[in-house]
Amino acid sequence: MKTDNDTKRKENFRPIVGIDLGTTNSAVAYIRHGKPKIISSPSGEELIPSVVLIDTSGEVIVGKDAVAALVAMPSRTIAAIKRKMGSSDFIDIAEQKLLPHEISSLILKELKSYLDNILGEGEIEAVITVPAYFTDEQRRATKKAGELAGFIVERIINEPTAAALAFGFEHLNEDNHILVYDLGGGTFDVSVVEMMGGILEVKASTGNNYLGGEDFDWKLVDLFAQNMIDKHKIDPRNDLRGRALLKEEAEKTKILLSTRESIKVSLPIVTVKGDQPIGLEMTVYREEFIKLIDEMLLETMQSVQTVLKDSNLSRDDIDEILLVGGSTHIPRVTELIEDFFQKEPRMDIDPEEAVVLGAAVQAGIKSGVLAKDGLIVTDVAPYSMGIAVLMGWHGFAARSGGFHAIIDKNTTVPVTRSEIFSTCSDDQNAVSIEIFQGENEWSKKNHALGKFLLAGIPPNQAGEEKIKVTFRYNINGILEVSAECVSTGENMTVTVQDALERDSEEDYLDSFNRVQDLLKKAAESTDDEDDEWEGFQMMMNEMLEEMEDEDEELSLEELVEEVTALRENAKGMMKTARGKKRRLLRQVDSMLSKATLKSNIEELQTVINKATDILIDLESEEI
Repeated sequence: MKTDNDTKRKENFRPIVGIDLGTTNSAVAYIRHGKPKIISSPSGEELIPSVVLIDTSGEVIVGKDAVAALVAMPSRTIAAIKRKMGSSDFIDIAEQKLLPHEISSLILKELKSYLDNILGEGEIEAVITVPAYFTDEQRRATKKAGELAGFIVERIINEPTAAALAFGFEHLNEDNHILVYDLGGGTFDVSVVEMMGGILEVKASTGNNYLGGEDFDWKLVDLFAQNMIDKHKIDPRNDLRGRALLKEEAEKTKILLSTRESIKVSLPIVTVKGDQPIGLEMTVYREEFIKLIDEMLLETMQSVQTVLKDSNLSRDDIDEILLVGGSTHIPRVTELIEDFFQKEPRMDIDPEEAVVLGAAVQAGIKSGVLAKDGLIVTDVAPYSMGIAVLMGWHGFAARSGGFHAIIDKNTTVPVTRSEIFSTCSDDQNAVSIEIFQGENEWSKKNHALGKFLLAGIPPNQAGEEKIKVTFRYNINGILEVSAECVSTGENMTVTVQDALERDSEEDYLDSFNRVQDLLKKAAESTDDEDDEWEGFQMMMNEMLEEMEDEDEELSLEELVEEVTALRENAKGMMKTARGKKRRLLRQVDSMLSKATLKSNIEELQTVINKATDILIDLESEEI
C-alpha cells in the first residue's frame, strides 16, 4: 500500500540524466536497473555527431543527417562548435548569426527529444560534462546551452572525472591510483584519481582545450592540399566545398589508419581550375601520419608528467591507466603510454562512451538512485584563482599588476579561502577587486573573470585599513567572491557564475528568442536550395570527365545520372514530408551522396537499388 509520502515523492520526482557534449559526438545516458545506459536516437544511434545543419527550408537537423551536408552545404552546416564555447563572437550559418552556446543548445535539444519520447514532456535535469581545463566562461556557456535546450542544469562535471566514475562504479571494492588519459575530438585532459573505499578523489588535472582529433584531421588536410599544390599548382583549401571535402576524407583516413598501415586516397574531384576538375590521388602511410601528429602526442605525455608531479606521485604509483576519447584508438597513443608506464592501458569501457556513462553515474548519485552504492566523488579546481595586487605590497593596484592566488590550482573542491590585504594609499576610500584565473605571476597574462568595487572605507594612512577577501569555490565550478572592510564590516559579495560578466536578463532572452525563432521558422523554399543542388550536379558532371577508362566512364555516367534523378526525386518529396518520413529521405540522400564520392560501380549499384526500394515504399506510403 502506498503512503501519501510515496505519492508525493513520485509527483516531485525529476529525472536526472548525464550528457557528454562532445566536439565530435554527443550522447545522453541515465541509470536504468542500477546501471548506466545510453539512450539511443530514434534510428538506433547511441553517439550522434555534434553537427548542426540549417537546411534551405529553415529546418534544424542535428547528427548523422547533418554530416553529409558538411560537403554539400558547408555554409549551412557547422561542426566542432565546442571549440568556440565561451566566445562572444557570432557564428555565420545559413545567413544567420548565432552564438556558440546557442548552436550547442540545438545539439542538446536533439538529445532532449530522445528523452521526451521516453519520459514524456516535463522537467529533466542534466549533469553535463566539460573538459577539466575549461575556463569559467566556457563552463558558463555550457550551462547556458543546457538551459536554452530546456534542461535544468545544476551540475557540471569534468570529463576525466566522469570517465573515472564509469570505471570506479564497476570497481567499488578496489583501492588504487588511476590516470585518466582523455584525448577527444577537440580537447585533451589528463587527471590522476585515487579510489579508496568507494571514495573517488581527483588529485590533479591538466590539459589543453585545443588539442585533439580535429587537429590531426587538419594535418592530413594540409598533406592532401600540398599534394595538389605540387601536382596542379592550386590550393583546394581556398575553395569552401573543396576544403570541406578534404576534411571529410581526412577524418576517414585517420580512422582507417588505426587499423591499417596505409590508405589509398582517391577523390575524382576536389576543386576546379580553369573550368577543369582537379582531383586527389595519393597513398597515406601510418608512419607518415604519425610524423605529422607526433609532436602533439608528445605534448600530451608532457602533461602526463606534469599531472604526476602535481599529485606528488611517480609513474610507479599509478595502478591503472584509462584511455578515454576516440583519438586514443590511434596505436601511437597506446605505444607512448606503454613505454612511459611499462604497463598496458585499460579499455574496459568503450573510450567513446566512458564520459557519458560516468555522467550518468554522477546523475544517479545526485538523484539518490545510486545512494546505496556508497560512491563519493571529489574534484579539484582546474586553475588557480585570485586577485590583482601590487607586486611587493599587500595592497591593491589601481591597474592590474601582480597576481596573488587565493585558491591554488588542484585544490580539492568545494573550498573556502580568505586572506587579508591592506590599502595602498593615504585616505583611500575604495578598492577595486579584480578577479583572475591562471598560473602566471602577472594578472594581465591570466584569464579575467571580472571585477567589482568595495566602497565606504574610512580615511586612514596607507596600509592601516585591512580588507578581507574570501573565495568560495563549489563542486560545480561556481566561484563566489566577497570583500569586507575589517574596521567597519562593510562588505560586498558577488557570484562570478551568476553576477560578474554574466548576460543580462535581456541578453539571455535575446539568446532564447534567437533559438526559438530558428526552431519555429516556417518551411520555405529559397533560391539557395537550387544553387546548392546545381552545385552538387556540377560536381558529379565534372567527376565523370576525370575518368580515364572510357568503358568505365560510360557505365559510371549511367549510374551517376540515376543517382542524380533519385536525389532530385528525394528532394521533391522532402518539400512536403515531415517527421520520420523526412528523416528517411535525408538518409537516402546522404547514402547516395557518400556512394558517389567513392566512384565505385558496384557500390553505386547496391546503393541505387536500396535507395529505389525505400523511395518506392515512401511514395506508396508503406513507411
